[in-house]
Parts: sequence; C-alpha cells; structure tokens
Amino acid sequence: MVFYFSGTGNSYHVAKKLAEGLGEKMIDMARATREDAYEYTLKKGEKLGFVFPVHAWAPPQMVEQFVQRLELYYEEDVYTYAVCTCGQSAGETMSILEASLEANDLSLDSGYSVIMPDNYAVLFKAPSPEIQRHLLRQADEIVQLILRAVKLERKDFFRVKKGKGGTFLSNVVNPLFRRFATKTKPFYPTVDCIGCGICAYVCPSGCIKMTAGVPVWEEDHCYMCMSCLQHCPRQAIQYGRGTANKGRYLHPDYRKKE
Repeated sequence: MVFYFSGTGNSYHVAKKLAEGLGEKMIDMARATREDAYEYTLKKGEKLGFVFPVHAWAPPQMVEQFVQRLELYYEEDVYTYAVCTCGQSAGETMSILEASLEANDLSLDSGYSVIMPDNYAVLFKAPSPEIQRHLLRQADEIVQLILRAVKLERKDFFRVKKGKGGTFLSNVVNPLFRRFATKTKPFYPTVDCIGCGICAYVCPSGCIKMTAGVPVWEEDHCYMCMSCLQHCPRQAIQYGRGTANKGRYLHPDYRKKE
C-alpha cells in the first residue's frame, strides 16, 4: 500500500510508478485526512510505503500527523519504506518521518530522495521546459532503482541527499517556516481571475472557498503545497509580491490526472 501526498504532481507520479510496479493500491493522505480515514488492512506480503514532498527540509506537517494517527492491521512484520521528492536537498526529512513512525510503533526499513522540479514559487522560479524534462527523466531512472530495492526489501538502506547544513535547516529553519511562512493571508487572486474554481477543487486541504466567484483562503489548515497557485490556468493566484514572475510548474502526469 502506497500512501502519498502531492500538491503539484511530483510525489503523485513517484507513488504511481511504485504502486504500479508493486501491484499495490495508492492512498491519498490528504483525502484520507479530510475523511478522517486512518484505519487500513495490509494484505499478506504487502509493503508499506510513504511518498511525499519535502517542505522546507522536513515532511509536510500533515504527513507527520497522518503517520502518527495511522491504524494498521497486518498478519506479519511489514516492510516499510519512504520516498521524498525535493528540489535540491531533503535535510533530515527521513529522520523526522522515522520519529513519527516510531511514535506509532512502526519502523522505517529504507528511505530515498528524488530530485525533481521545484514548485515553491515563493522562492524559486519554475525550471525551463528543457531542465524539467531532464530532471524528470533522471527521476524516473531513480524511481526504478528504488522499486528494485523495495522489491528486494533492502533494510537499513537509505539513499537521501541531505545537502549541506541539512541538520540546521531541518531543526532550525523548518520550525521557523511552519510558524511564520505558512499563513494564507498573502494568497490573493489578481484581476485575471475568472472564477473557475479550479484552485478550490485541487486544494488538498480544502481550505479554499469560492465566495461570489472569488477564492478565499481559510487560515487554519493550509498545507502550503502551492497546488492552487500552480494549477491556476490564468496564473492569477499570487502569494505576496514574489510569485508573479516565477513561472508555473505541474508534473505532466498531474495535468493528465486533473
């Protein structure tokens, strides 16, 4: 069983490749959270996988919360692995996820990072189409290696690009990010907004409501995944002053899905 969270498609694509290769089911953690669905039964021999993006050098907070609330039923010891997608480096993401698993009496047998195009338009420009294609080709090659390792049930096997200063970034910068950089107030639609409602439809947390044909962001449970901003067909959604000229990115698999 592959549990995944994805805002703009990178982690969705990786989860899909793994689920297809293993012949297992995919579960959207964001949807499960909205539906308060935390109980699952694993078939004999089925593996337990988690796929998610890195948010400021740590797992998204909702992923940690989901893992801690997860109630699993299985007949024998289960092989557990995790894959994080990131733009440059993952820091101590796997260690943080492992702590959440251990809090729920689960262990992590292997973990991997996959470099993919960055979607955090608050800080980064979308890569050019050529760079996107290059990164996605490399990512697919890495995913095949991960799939092989998971099938072999490699244990104590971690291939994660932590990056320079990863411990500091995960333990110091990430808490600051969660406290000060996850507010919804900076989100706003420009005059180019046509009121199509796509942003509300694709929002994993369900925090966007259409009011008089205009999106309004609730404050309490935004995941800061940038799904609304990246999906807008008119590039009418902005976050503060820095996203207008950053371009937009969705994984091609996600565009087909939507």
